[in-house]
Amino acid sequence: MTTNNQTNELVLAGGCFWGMEELFRHLPGVLDTDAGYTGGENDHPTYQHHPGHAEALKIVFDPQQTDILHLLDFFFRIHDPTTLNRQGNDIGTSYRSAIFYADEAQKQAAKQMIEKVNQSGVWKRPVVTTLEPLGTFWPAEEYHQDYLQKLPNGYTCHFIRPIPSFLEEAG
Repeated sequence: MTTNNQTNELVLAGGCFWGMEELFRHLPGVLDTDAGYTGGENDHPTYQHHPGHAEALKIVFDPQQTDILHLLDFFFRIHDPTTLNRQGNDIGTSYRSAIFYADEAQKQAAKQMIEKVNQSGVWKRPVVTTLEPLGTFWPAEEYHQDYLQKLPNGYTCHFIRPIPSFLEEAG
């Protein structure tokens, strides 16, 4: 989904959106991030009422500085993609690992990366990250935006794991 000739967007879910947002915001080429909800049953979801929605992160990036494969590589290194509907202490479908693709190119990139991650053997269990078509992305409430900037010692279960990039060539 191209927002203009200079930017592109990717929507990911991998547990609480706070921790993902804080880590992605520092990547080269990432221009903006928004915490929100997608993939669920109701319009205008809220933190208190978002049936079926995942806590997700919309990443706006400059495709001249980074690309979807590099963003997905990072995604698979900051959360555990092998735990079904769970990250850390957060349990439920709201915290599922999912890639919400906007078009066939994003879907194929996601499939390619999941295959690389599974083949790497880094995770002892298979990836359970779902591929879901992107519907409406609903921004979360203002108090969720930039949460760990506002509360630097706030809860997060995300961290950069000391594992090699899934994009590196073997040998």
